[in-house]
Amino acid sequence: MRFASLGSGSKGNATLVEAGDTRLLIDCGFSCLETEKRLASLALQPGDVAAILVTHEHSDHISGVARFSRRYDIPVWMTAGTEAGHKGGKLAEWHCFNVHQCFEIGDVLIQPFPVPHDAREPCQFVFSDGVRRLGLLTDTGSVTPHIVRALDQLDALILECNHDPELLACGSYPRHLKQRVGGPLGHLSNQQAADLLTKIDVSRLQHLIAAHLSENNNRPHLARELLSAVPACRHLEIMVADQPAGMPWKTLQ
Repeated sequence: MRFASLGSGSKGNATLVEAGDTRLLIDCGFSCLETEKRLASLALQPGDVAAILVTHEHSDHISGVARFSRRYDIPVWMTAGTEAGHKGGKLAEWHCFNVHQCFEIGDVLIQPFPVPHDAREPCQFVFSDGVRRLGLLTDTGSVTPHIVRALDQLDALILECNHDPELLACGSYPRHLKQRVGGPLGHLSNQQAADLLTKIDVSRLQHLIAAHLSENNNRPHLARELLSAVPACRHLEIMVADQPAGMPWKTLQ
């Protein structure tokens, strides 16, 4: 099982998960051309993608989904709420899933779970090949007990470190946007991400990825410092999935 990021941030998000012969694209906030270029950088073509999963309907996650789906006849999985909020046009094929029920696509077992975010029916995922588990958590304003249970005993975790509260407070965003980003339905700060790591069993973690960093309100070294300060994570190399290049393939052993 392996995973990669095509890009992570407010200008576009897309994550790849591969197990066996199945490759999934989670979100697609880029144009078709840009998605094709970023897939090619990971030695993939659009036809290698078996399905697209969508976390929620915000444009940096969904803007490229419909066109990419139609062009390459790729089925899309999203919640009923996300589909209702989707304004990108017809999909090649839509599958609705329940955020409280696991389902399978090819060789990948998918465990969705709800998150508090200002969207219609947002969710995140844990992916498994039956042995190893990869967690994806971005676009949540707070950490719930349900999230903690879902992310316990992972082999890898892609974790939102959106902002540093001081940089956000002193930055150029208008007040209402600062309140949204830092609020309970917004995005996780570096400290909130680090606090989450103290609540879950991270003894199996092979990879810890900081993701969805704000270009204006965060710095990679600030996210790394707080995550690496968590005692149970001091042995890990903290990677950052960035906006321009994402992150290359990481393999779970």
